[in-house]
Amino acid sequence: MMNGKEILTIFGFEVNEEPKSIYPYSPVYRVKYGDKDVVVKRTQRRAKNVMSYITMLKDKGVNVVTPVKLQVDNPQKYEDTNFVVYPYIEGKKYSGEKKEIYEAGKLLGQIHSFSPSSNAYNLLDYDVYDFNEQEVEASMEAIIQHADNAGVEIDTGLKIKLLESVASQQELYHAGLPHVATPHDFKANNLVLIPEPYLIDPDNAAWIPRIFDLALALLLFHNEHEEAPDQIFTIDEWALFLSGYKEYIVLTDHEKGFWDKAKQHVFLDEVMWLMAEYEEDWQNSSQQKLFNSLIRVVIDSAAYKLI
Repeated sequence: MMNGKEILTIFGFEVNEEPKSIYPYSPVYRVKYGDKDVVVKRTQRRAKNVMSYITMLKDKGVNVVTPVKLQVDNPQKYEDTNFVVYPYIEGKKYSGEKKEIYEAGKLLGQIHSFSPSSNAYNLLDYDVYDFNEQEVEASMEAIIQHADNAGVEIDTGLKIKLLESVASQQELYHAGLPHVATPHDFKANNLVLIPEPYLIDPDNAAWIPRIFDLALALLLFHNEHEEAPDQIFTIDEWALFLSGYKEYIVLTDHEKGFWDKAKQHVFLDEVMWLMAEYEEDWQNSSQQKLFNSLIRVVIDSAAYKLI
């Protein structure tokens, strides 16, 4: 169990009692620094690389948090985990309005447009191409069990698609897809609207195929968000998101050719474990509806194009 008091103390914050996290899934503490509110949160092991990368984005005019200047180093290591202090950004939460979707797409396009052509920041290099059929079998058993307990029936087409994804991993790995440096967790609950979207959680930054990052936004943009719709983007909303994105980025024909396989692969990597690990999410009606819409889309996602 992490000691929040100790974490805050290493940054010079004086606290008398154990702080409460403002986020249910990991330690995120909101505290006062002078007359301003700041957030202390976990970041990844390549903390300094991430900070260099997001500072570059900020310098280019991107709306993204960067470390607060303190009397001590920021970020800091606590036990084996890196923590960072960011400013607390006040603003409105995403609610699924058309303008918000378009502006979010624009922000992701802007971020991708500033990526160096090689992994110059030495960010984590995406290398998850080693799923096997046994993992799919085990995950499907768990998903069917959770869904059954929640009174939901799972379309058997899901397992077929996941096994197809396992079979096409090496093809994707060798495809020579354009890569980008990106925060790689671009979804509604990591944005605050002021009124333009402002990215408040860039800590998953990685070097990854560009269309994988786009596929993640398509599939999980509405995940774990109370005000967001309880389904993935509609086809029209996706077109709107893409129209904002394409103000900055021209996707290649090569990327468009691999788009369907990329969507399935990102589902295999990012969505399958969510559905298998968190039984309580199946008991939450809005998350259950989101899962059902994800399953429908991965079984037949042809309408979600890159055009």
